[in-house]
Amino acid sequence: MHLLIPAAGRGQRMGSDRNKLLLPLLGKPLLAWTLLAAESSTEINWIGIVGQPFDFPDFRAILEDLNLTTPVVFIEGGKTRQESVCNGLDALPKTASQVLIHDGARCLVTRELFDRCSEALNTCQGLIAAVPVKDTIKVVDEHGFVKDTPERRQMWAAQTPQGFQVELLKSCHRQGKVLGWEVTDDAALFERCQLPVKIVEGEETNLKLTTKFDLRLAEFILSQRQTEEG
Repeated sequence: MHLLIPAAGRGQRMGSDRNKLLLPLLGKPLLAWTLLAAESSTEINWIGIVGQPFDFPDFRAILEDLNLTTPVVFIEGGKTRQESVCNGLDALPKTASQVLIHDGARCLVTRELFDRCSEALNTCQGLIAAVPVKDTIKVVDEHGFVKDTPERRQMWAAQTPQGFQVELLKSCHRQGKVLGWEVTDDAALFERCQLPVKIVEGEETNLKLTTKFDLRLAEFILSQRQTEEG
């Protein structure tokens, strides 16, 4: 399985002026935790980190400390996440038929989730990790009034990894570029191209770290994991 990690996020909402994946979390940069989970996966055998060249020296330093056995390459990203993923797809080895895409800011991902998504991709064209929504969701109009309450049992909160057949996703990106589609994840491109996207059970702890509070919560979760693992 090939893995792409979009890793160009800035850290303004965390009060940082640099890539938030370089921020420390229990003694390691955020990106390191994602890489360690990928390294421990039984399915992933190639990793592409998509980012901006000025961050590459710091990324290389992380790799030197981790001493991974899985091959890792750096890929220059674009101006948006969508462009960055497209660049990542173009940089995949020619033999790549399936790809997982995982946001670097979700550094609490586990080996089990990577493996579960990889195995599920053998039976579908596209998938996303997701968890059932617990809260009641309200659809609000432009004036701030509720206009609808969707059925909660049909609502899922999307996460990553998201997985796809490579050639299908490349085709979706090409079509999206021609038609000017702007999306926040690759599953949305699949949906617009009328392709099926399967839900794979995600993890409640697979948080996207955006704020300082998220960072503190991540520290607690990782500390608990390390305690349970002995």
